[in-house]
Amino acid sequence: MKTRILSAFLAFLIFIPIFIMGGFIFNLTILILAILATKEFIKVKDSKKITPNFVKFISYIIVALLVLYDLNNQDIVFATDYRIIAGLFLTFLLPTVLYHDHTKYNVRDAFYLVGGIFFLGIVFRLFILLYETNYRLLLYLFTITIITDTFSYFTGYLIGRHKLLENISPKKTWEGLIGGTIMGVFVSTVFFNTVIDPTLYIDRVIIMSTFLSILGQLGDLVFSAIKRYFGCKDFSNIMPGHGGVLDRLDSIIFVMLGYMFFMPII
Repeated sequence: MKTRILSAFLAFLIFIPIFIMGGFIFNLTILILAILATKEFIKVKDSKKITPNFVKFISYIIVALLVLYDLNNQDIVFATDYRIIAGLFLTFLLPTVLYHDHTKYNVRDAFYLVGGIFFLGIVFRLFILLYETNYRLLLYLFTITIITDTFSYFTGYLIGRHKLLENISPKKTWEGLIGGTIMGVFVSTVFFNTVIDPTLYIDRVIIMSTFLSILGQLGDLVFSAIKRYFGCKDFSNIMPGHGGVLDRLDSIIFVMLGYMFFMPII
């Protein structure tokens, strides 16, 4: 418990100044996190089958291109160079015929990496786009995630009795999900109506916050299912007590993706 709290406190001390500075420093931080997340995504697969070094190297390049493409365009739309997408498919699919031993690299490996690298590149690109569009909205999404995760953990720890999905995440409970959602919705709704837009109908904010709070917890379970499939406890141990980049950002990733559905009403 102490290790977990100390790691979270140190992470906040590092991230808050970066968030305030924004610009190049923020973008560089997001790029580093994207590279580390890609490394973790490949590493967890390597627990069953080692990915060729050449493929790993190209993975980092492509995810960087996806994250940094056209930073001057601040519209929240899907926009990337088709050369990057073509390179993504060619890079991962062509080696399936060049490697004669399919036990080393095959079509299943290729599509795992195609989907994963594209997913991570788009998601970390979204961090930058949301910050440049309105950093307060990104704070709102972080507020949902942090408050929900925190109260879900402590509610489950103190009164959790009924398991949510024990085969995926043995420690998560229905009590934790409900407690985390209630507090996540309450705090984030107050934040939105105080800091972002006090004129927006509060029922819309509550509906949006509830959806995103629950979605974030489901996102956590999705990444837990990936770890469970590959037989890993954590993606890495960058943050003692918390795990790796993907362990910490699993919820916010799904919250950001879910928020895109509410863009027209904000």
